Amino acid sequence: MNVVIASDFSGFRLKEAVKAHIIALGYEVEDVGAQKEEDATLYFEASENLARVIREGRVERGIVICGTGAGVSMIANKFRGVYAVACESVYTAEKTSLINNANVLAMGEKVVSFSMGAEMAERWLEGRWCQGFEEQRRRNNERGFGKLQEIESENFK
Repeated sequence: MNVVIASDFSGFRLKEAVKAHIIALGYEVEDVGAQKEEDATLYFEASENLARVIREGRVERGIVICGTGAGVSMIANKFRGVYAVACESVYTAEKTSLINNANVLAMGEKVVSFSMGAEMAERWLEGRWCQGFEEQRRRNNERGFGKLQEIESENFK
């Protein structure tokens, strides 16, 4: 699977740690964020770059990082078809993949350690929407995601 990754300057070190980890797992990674720690790349630039790659269909999933994960997720979610969730735990990261069908994992370097960020990314990437769910729960999740897309269509004109 190909993955896009991006960070602003404040998330650069976590991005590099996560990127190295997922490359070691065999993922192809396109980095569209800050290329060195002293880059002046801002959260909204990194997130927009990442969201555009997903919108173009070049990758299925992305990981975006800033200081808190909040700013990058807010920007990414302004793009139709991009569903970003800021996570601060392995459990939440895993569940957003399984339950919510999030295609962007957002994290913050100021709140997530390098090792936790790597584990969050790994578990999130391993998960597939509704994987292991019984039929009724899968149907409910599909209905919920359909409602999300309906709301998106009504409000993203």
